[in-house]
Amino acid sequence: MEVFIGKQPIFNEKEQVVSYELLYRSKNMNAFPLEGTDADAATIDVIINSFLTIGIDKVTEGAPAFINFTEKLLFSPLVDYISPKEVVIEILEDVNITQSLVKRVKELKEKGFKIALDDFILKDGVTVYDELFNYIDYIKVDFLITPLLNRMEIENKVKSKFPHIKLLAEKVETREQYDVAIHSGYVLFQGYFFEKPQIMKAIDIPANIINYFQIISILKDEEPDINILAANIEREISVSYKLLQLINSSKNRRKSKVRSIKQAIVLLGLSELRKLVYLLAMRELKNFEKTDAFNELVAASLFRAKACEKIAKLNYKKNFSEYFLIGLLSLIDALLKRPMYLILRKMPLSEEILQTINGVETEMTPYLQFSEALYKLDWDKLIELSPQLGLKQETVFQIYDEAEQWAREVIS
Repeated sequence: MEVFIGKQPIFNEKEQVVSYELLYRSKNMNAFPLEGTDADAATIDVIINSFLTIGIDKVTEGAPAFINFTEKLLFSPLVDYISPKEVVIEILEDVNITQSLVKRVKELKEKGFKIALDDFILKDGVTVYDELFNYIDYIKVDFLITPLLNRMEIENKVKSKFPHIKLLAEKVETREQYDVAIHSGYVLFQGYFFEKPQIMKAIDIPANIINYFQIISILKDEEPDINILAANIEREISVSYKLLQLINSSKNRRKSKVRSIKQAIVLLGLSELRKLVYLLAMRELKNFEKTDAFNELVAASLFRAKACEKIAKLNYKKNFSEYFLIGLLSLIDALLKRPMYLILRKMPLSEEILQTINGVETEMTPYLQFSEALYKLDWDKLIELSPQLGLKQETVFQIYDEAEQWAREVIS
């Protein structure tokens, strides 16, 4: 399925890009859909698409990302899934300014987050502004709709009592507005005068939500069986792919090379895995359009994975889980519609797995070639490779039946 994200640069006084605001977008429409879009779901989509589908390095090029948070998500565990070094939490204008919010913002600051107030105006009856402002890093003021007197009230309060807060002028559409903002003490700027939001598009792998529920049910145990957990995750290509991406993006684990989904689970840890699966399940509770071509690619990937694993076991390979991975990921470029080398460079896989999937001849290559031929029932290739792998004809039929049945059960 196609996924989209909007990004709009934020500039400093020298008109240099210092960060980006990430925006929910759908179907190439360069605006937030006004109807039928849940604000919580939109933020979750932005986070998943930015960090796990496209890659935050590609989206923001190392700059921090401003991301909108609803009141519900501010108080949810969602913040535990993101890095304070990469995300500025932007509190939406309809969030109630209460003592509870002040307490929560203080907690987020202690976690290392920077906090912005979006489309801000001072409201009558709110008594905790001074306390809240102690923990705020940015105040965004809408130059398109905020009356001049309201803007001056905010500017005077910040400059007189809270000089640590950076004022950000948003929806700046003319040179005149930009000059006024500079003169009024704003140091950050965003709007059509500089640049319209850009839309980024990528292909994500739709998931089987039933498989997510099965994985969640296993993760509910305090000490789940890692083998059962790994077996269930191996059935879901979407989770497997994002699990490997998440491990690669964790800076303290980049030296680790993954040789199996079980090892990936151990490296990530059950706590982080629970967060990943819950976050993905929240997003996957939608209907995805799955074409016949997509289903065929998934079936072929699963078939190849099980066939490679089975042949490796028959040849007494202790690292049979690596053979499963080469089959599982062998069609990931077709599923994501991206070059294989771009995908694999984000994967913390062993060198032999990477080389095999990339087409370099390795000890594992005949296993992958055999699984490909077996799925297509290419008998000439099967006859050529069977002696090399020590396989008799009846064994070949048995492998086909087991791999085909397993793939069919997973898909159905």
